[in-house]
Order: sequence, then structure tokens, then C-alpha cells
Amino acid sequence: MNPTPSTSRTCGFRLSLLDAVILMVGAALSWWLQSQSFPLCWIVPAALGHFFLFCNVFLVWRRLELLWAVAFVFNVAAHVFFNDLDPWPSLLWQTPLTLAVIAWQMRSPWYHGIFARQINARLADYLSDKLQP
Repeated sequence: MNPTPSTSRTCGFRLSLLDAVILMVGAALSWWLQSQSFPLCWIVPAALGHFFLFCNVFLVWRRLELLWAVAFVFNVAAHVFFNDLDPWPSLLWQTPLTLAVIAWQMRSPWYHGIFARQINARLADYLSDKLQP
């Protein structure tokens, strides 16, 4: 007897109550930081926006999310080191990595995010857990 119930795999956009709560708390925090004239207040919506894209829209693998997050931290730290607190330079450097992560995920046979039924020819194999690494 397996104590862990098996969950069936799904595909497409998803949103849970917890996700909505996190987004609302993040929006409130962003508003508060901006009202305090905190120069890096843009980091919260940037990180939360990517959280939403990666976890709810494109369902990106955790290792790719972590790669993106490490690059984001180094990117922002480098700009802060050079006293460039404007969001646009950091975001312009980060955007190609964001697009690369999403493209890499979407080209995978394990892709099950938004539009997976239209672009992943092996989606049925993924959903039935028949794909081998």
C-alpha cells in the first residue's frame, strides 16, 4: 500500500489561492516600498512577476528557476555595486535569460505550461508519465 496518493499530471495555466495571496502581499509590499522611496522597490514586482510566469504560466523546471534567480541576484548586485539603482539596466540584462529559460522549457518534451497542447507533440507521454530522462 502506497501512503502517498498519486496525483494525475495536468497541463496549462494554473493559479491557486496561495499564489493569489502571494501576489497580493507582494503588490502591497511593492506599494509600501515605493511609498517609502526605497530605490530598489522594483525588485519585488520583478521577482514576483517572474515567479508568476515561471510557476503558473510556463511551469518552468525548478533548476531553471534557480539558475534565473542566481543570475538575477548577481545582476542586481553588480548594478548596485556600480550605484546604478534604476530598474531598466538590470531588467534589460535579465530579459534575454528570462526568454532563454522560457524557450528552453517550451522546447522540452516535458513542457506542460500554457499552450502545451498546441506545441508539445509529446504531451500525452508526459501526462501519462511515460517520458524517460
